Amino acid sequence: MTALEKLKELACLFEREGVEDAAREAVLLLTEILHISKTGLHSSPPDISKAESDRIDSLAARRVLGEPLQYIIGHVEFWGLKIHVGKGVLIPRPETELLAEEAVKIVGALHATPLYETTPITILDLCTGSGCIALALAKEYAGAYVYGVDKSATALSYARRNAEYNGIQNVNFIEGDLFASIIPDACFDCIVSNPPYIRRDDIQGLQKEISFEPVAALDGGEDGLDFYRRILREAPRYLKSNGVIILEIGIGQADDIRQIAARHGFGDIRFMKDYAGIERIFTARS
Repeated sequence: MTALEKLKELACLFEREGVEDAAREAVLLLTEILHISKTGLHSSPPDISKAESDRIDSLAARRVLGEPLQYIIGHVEFWGLKIHVGKGVLIPRPETELLAEEAVKIVGALHATPLYETTPITILDLCTGSGCIALALAKEYAGAYVYGVDKSATALSYARRNAEYNGIQNVNFIEGDLFASIIPDACFDCIVSNPPYIRRDDIQGLQKEISFEPVAALDGGEDGLDFYRRILREAPRYLKSNGVIILEIGIGQADDIRQIAARHGFGDIRFMKDYAGIERIFTARS
């Protein structure tokens, strides 16, 4: 059997079993297992052995049961980085790249000011998970001091592995619950976070792939706003004057978060929409 024949078989299986974007996922799984490019798969498909075919079938069975493809192949691309993921760590989403993009722009504007010609920019990433946001910022600004915090030791093991794999050294990952592990007199130019923001009662109704991800990385409390209340209440103590906070938010949460932020003294409050037109990125200044 050639790889192209296996691809057609795999795509049909995924389509029949209701896997979203079946053709694309079939290509991703096959190219990963066979260590071949998408172009090579179609232009000069190799023959595959029975052992390779059996392995592909085994992994495909996991996907059909709902396990995310990113867990099966063990990584996802984020901001040009290879981010390793697995059980116990949230999978980076495309909308989180919007958060990274906005943070890169804001930090870039700071970096261009005379003050930072001699003073390193400091960035704190709360609920860092796989470390994808912290690593994206550390990659873009090698002179910055970047810190990523998470209370999950499992997630931090992935974050540290991702830093090492991508050769990024200007980031430090710390175990802790939001600001609890940050020294009281620390101050940052920028605080970023993609915190849990799903309403607790809504978690069970999400697509089956999400049931494989850690509940603690999803559960934002009864109304989905628990982490925003905590972050926006405590952040002013850890932000420099005119420092910026950038948060990913859930559907329909913008008005509530605007009120919470204003109550804690934040100004210049703005929201950015994602690809679906949903207000997804919140920014404000201390």
